[in-house]
Amino acid sequence: MPTKSARKTVLVVPLDWGLGHATRDIPIIHELLNAGCNVVIAAEGKHAALLSQEFPQLTILPLPGYRIQYAQKGWFFGPKIIQQIPQIIKSIKYEQQWLQQVVKEHQIDAVISDNRFGLYHRDIPTVIISHQLLIKTPFGGIIETLLQKINYSYIRKYGACWIPDYAGSNNLSGVLGHPKTLPPNTKYLGCLSRFENKPDVPKKYDLLVLISGPEPQRSNLEKMVLDQVAALPISALIVSGKPGTPETRQVTDRIQQVNHLNAKELNEAMLGADMVLSRSGYTTLMDLVKLNKKAILVPTPGQSEQEYLGKFLMKKGFFFNVNQSDFRLGKALEDIKTFPFKSFEHEEDMEQYKQVVRDFATSL
Repeated sequence: MPTKSARKTVLVVPLDWGLGHATRDIPIIHELLNAGCNVVIAAEGKHAALLSQEFPQLTILPLPGYRIQYAQKGWFFGPKIIQQIPQIIKSIKYEQQWLQQVVKEHQIDAVISDNRFGLYHRDIPTVIISHQLLIKTPFGGIIETLLQKINYSYIRKYGACWIPDYAGSNNLSGVLGHPKTLPPNTKYLGCLSRFENKPDVPKKYDLLVLISGPEPQRSNLEKMVLDQVAALPISALIVSGKPGTPETRQVTDRIQQVNHLNAKELNEAMLGADMVLSRSGYTTLMDLVKLNKKAILVPTPGQSEQEYLGKFLMKKGFFFNVNQSDFRLGKALEDIKTFPFKSFEHEEDMEQYKQVVRDFATSL
């Protein structure tokens, strides 16, 4: 039997819902490594590819995701998700059984689960990360109340719940991360971004387009942008959000498209762009405020969380929001010229998460 190392081993597992959960776990993994922990990751597919690229030295265990399928049309998004609830419950039960075995085989000392519900354990510390304590749906009211009760029933199985946002009124998640009643043992992490703000980065692009999220809507937005951008007198970089398939092409002499950029490259691209166009995925929003960037948000159709965040943050003046059904790139670029953008003033708190992670590592 192998000798137990003095270094504590932490298992980190992101949800397979777009790439945001994987990317926002990158700074947490770095901080765990800085604190002297061994880190093991569990993921599959493009999430495993992305994390393997960022951390080639770490072990990545294969673990099936929830593998949610999404509707082609936005108004079918909610019913399509509800139809798959039995499959999600089955996946939660599977990952709970999987965890019991993996803790023994890999001598895991703690688990950090990014919004996966079945990775709690009675014998070791476990944390769940979530900014969606209230889960928005197209149906509202009773359905959201019921989902919140189910959500809290799982969250309470964990030793702690970390919310990637700020506790005060100047926050990013609104009612999602600030419901009337919080689960027990909750901590706000502050902004959770892998990026670093750097002064005096020269401008390279008028527009940086970040295509992300689930299919088929990822491809739908990509096609809309490509159909419209070539006719505009701007320089642009389009990042298609397809890790594991490196490819670059010159759309025009002013417009380049790449499938994927690693964290350093994307950090530089965002700093070098006058304006960003992206989904209103929560991790992207945290990246934008970390770098103090202006952005046009195009929520994934039917995804109630993104639609809520887009409207909420436009009302606050942080970002400009437009529905995909109304999206015209040229018009959006004209509209933002008179939009009164405000800066998200939390610069002094941008590394708040580090202390939370260090305290957790020290407690093991």
